[in-house]
Amino acid sequence: MIPAPAFLANPERFMAFSRWAAPLFGLLAAALAAAGLWLGFAAPPDYQQGLTVRIMFIHVPAAQISMFAYVCLAVASFLSLVFRHVLADAAAQAAAPLGAGFTFLALVTGALWGRPMWGAWWVWDARLTSVLVLFLLYLAYMALRAAIDDEAKAGRAAAILALVGAVNLPVIKYSVEWWNTLHQGSTLFAEGGPALPAVYLTPLLLMSLSYLSAFGSLWLVRIRGEVWRRRAEAAALRQARG
Repeated sequence: MIPAPAFLANPERFMAFSRWAAPLFGLLAAALAAAGLWLGFAAPPDYQQGLTVRIMFIHVPAAQISMFAYVCLAVASFLSLVFRHVLADAAAQAAAPLGAGFTFLALVTGALWGRPMWGAWWVWDARLTSVLVLFLLYLAYMALRAAIDDEAKAGRAAAILALVGAVNLPVIKYSVEWWNTLHQGSTLFAEGGPALPAVYLTPLLLMSLSYLSAFGSLWLVRIRGEVWRRRAEAAALRQARG
C-alpha cells in the first residue's frame, strides 16, 4: 500500500486512480441508493412516527457524511501543512463545499423530521446547535480561502481553521450523552448492537453506503477539477512570463 503522503505527493498517480475510481463509485452509489430507497419506502410505517420515519433514510446518512467529510478536510489540511503537498491542499479545498452540502441536507431534513416529532422546526438542542456550527465552519473555511489572494497563504490559513474546527466533531458525536437533549442517541452504533429492526436497518445501511460512495465519487471529481485548474493557471503564468 502506498503511504498517504506519498500518494498525495504524486498527482499523476492520483489522476490515474481517480479516472476510473470516480465513475465506479458513482455507479455504486446509484445502485445502493436505488436498493435503499426501494426497501425504505416499502418498509411499514413506524408505530410512533408513522410515515415520517422514512426521512431517516435521507437524514441519518447525510449527518454521517457531514462529519466524515470534515474528517477528510481536517486530515487533508494536516497533510498540507506538515508535508506541503499541493494535492492534499486541493483535496481539502474540494471537500469543503461537499461537506457543506451534506450538512445543509442534514439540517433541512432534520427540521422536516423534527416538526412532527417535537412540534418545532428548530430547537437549540446540543446536537442541532453543534451541527449548525459544523455548517458555519465549512462556510468559514470557504470564505477564508476566497478572501486571501495568495493561494498558498489562503491554503495555510484555511488549514489551521479546519484543524481548530475539528474539536467540534467530538461535541457533535457525544452531545446526546454529555447533555440532556431532545435528539435521540445513536441507533446504528448503540451499545449491544443496532437498535433498529431489520426492516429499517437494512435500507438505512444501504443508504449510508450510497452516501459514502457518492461523496467519494464527487470528491475525486472535484479534486481532479482543482488539479486541472491549478495546472491551467500555472501554464498561463508561464506563458505570460515567457
